[in-house]
Amino acid sequence: MCGRYVSTRGQQDLADLFQATPWDPRESLAPNWNVAPTNNVWAVLDGPDPETGEVVRRLRTLRWGLVPSWAKSLATGAKMINARAETVAERPAYRRAFAKRRCLLPADGYYEWVPVPAAEGKKPYKEPYFISPRDGQVMAMAGLYEFWRDSTVPKDDDPSAWVASCTVLTTDASDDAGRIHSRMPLAIAPDDWDSWLDPAHENPGELRDLLAAPAAGHLDVKAVSRSVNSVRNNGPQLLDPPEPSPGT
Repeated sequence: MCGRYVSTRGQQDLADLFQATPWDPRESLAPNWNVAPTNNVWAVLDGPDPETGEVVRRLRTLRWGLVPSWAKSLATGAKMINARAETVAERPAYRRAFAKRRCLLPADGYYEWVPVPAAEGKKPYKEPYFISPRDGQVMAMAGLYEFWRDSTVPKDDDPSAWVASCTVLTTDASDDAGRIHSRMPLAIAPDDWDSWLDPAHENPGELRDLLAAPAAGHLDVKAVSRSVNSVRNNGPQLLDPPEPSPGT
């Protein structure tokens, strides 16, 4: 799975990279070395311009943790941060988004944890690892997005009535990432960004063929500070080497 990741690039850098127009130039996200479920994250998506109807590429923020339109509560999203690529086209929670509402979620890399059993005189713990493209390029994770209306807000034109949320597609881990965890996020190669984001592209088989391992499987894997285990911690120091193993 992908339950925590790093996203440090700013709005303008991402807009230039993906040739996207900011949805709202006033939107701002600080660099985040510990992106967690329910956080707002940058996303790239194609959709119709409200005034002209022309399909345009936008960079906007979405809430991580997909909330289906029929969900009774926003809290549903905390359980839907990942969608399995093997079943995404069939599951009711994801199939409409897979057909029409696909996005890219830019990341520097992501974290996974390996349980370390208790040794003599010591407690068990989890060792975090940071997995990232070996060439340092952005990881364009394959995502889906959805819109949910809060029924407690009476007016549709009230911005607080609507929540736009997203999920990350995952698959069986391979290559370097497979040493750490059995699942990994999927990514879309730059040459396939247009096809993946095109809302008119609805063939499930063709869409699945676009899904690939991040950086074509050329990944760096390194143990990092256990401070990342707490979502309260943030900053580049989370990528520092791990501390000595905890004692009793």
